[in-house]
Amino acid sequence: MTGTEPSARRVLRPPAGYRLAASVRSLTFSPYDPCARVAAGTFWWATRSPAGPATLALRPVAGDLLAEGYGPGADWVVERADAVAGLRDDLSGFAELAAAHPVVAELAARHRGLRMPATGQVFPRLLRAVFEQKVTGKEAYRAYAATVRHFRAAAPGPVALLLPPEPAAVAATPYWVFHPFGVEQRRADTLRRAAAVADRLERCADSAEATRRLTAVAGIGPWTAAEVVRVAYGDPDAVSVGDYHVPNTVAWALAGEARGDDARMLALLEPFRGHRGRVCVLLEAAGIQAPKFGPRAPIRSFARF
Repeated sequence: MTGTEPSARRVLRPPAGYRLAASVRSLTFSPYDPCARVAAGTFWWATRSPAGPATLALRPVAGDLLAEGYGPGADWVVERADAVAGLRDDLSGFAELAAAHPVVAELAARHRGLRMPATGQVFPRLLRAVFEQKVTGKEAYRAYAATVRHFRAAAPGPVALLLPPEPAAVAATPYWVFHPFGVEQRRADTLRRAAAVADRLERCADSAEATRRLTAVAGIGPWTAAEVVRVAYGDPDAVSVGDYHVPNTVAWALAGEARGDDARMLALLEPFRGHRGRVCVLLEAAGIQAPKFGPRAPIRSFARF
């Protein structure tokens, strides 16, 4: 750790009812995420900015949101702190769409303080998404945390966080290094291929371009791309096609059907086009799940790539 005092500050003014922890939840893999966490009401997020390593702290203060940056990239993270907090999230037209379905309308009202963040960074979220392919959440977190610690680099600031690994370092690492982390060669090679083109991925102008470039990488499909662009660009329409659980959740919540496939999920979400991913986020925030038939499966597991 270096620099216990922030070198950049900014006061943000969130909308009434804004909920910080709920909004940034997608930026943490678990309460023990080595790169991001919520502690004592403050959200801490470590990253590699174009200006260098940085840590962003977001804390509510008297109805405002105080953003503080640490490290060489402090100005960069503070400048885009409102996006990271979800305050650039555009809800235009969603209220009218939500009103057409009682469940969505109720969830939109109950979780009106939830905003979708946009980090502006592709590779850190891609690292996690690749590890989530076709395994349980517990296995994915183990691989993610072990990888971050393998490439250990301390983040600046007063909290003991680590920086996400450098893409170039990941690309240059033999696939077998990831084996002890529970990562087989297929996912290791996918990650290494993506890391090799990380610079191009980070230069994408928008979610659509990023999706095209991501899915051009062998081993990355619609599910992985949607998981990435929903967070990197705050894309409210990104739907994780290929997920093991989400189609059932959508079918149960919107149509009372215990099971659904991708086609049925997309049909049910079509009236919310432009905000289809937002509907899925609200269903997850509400903890809605389809009835379980047979052994209980871990949530967000066994996703295709």
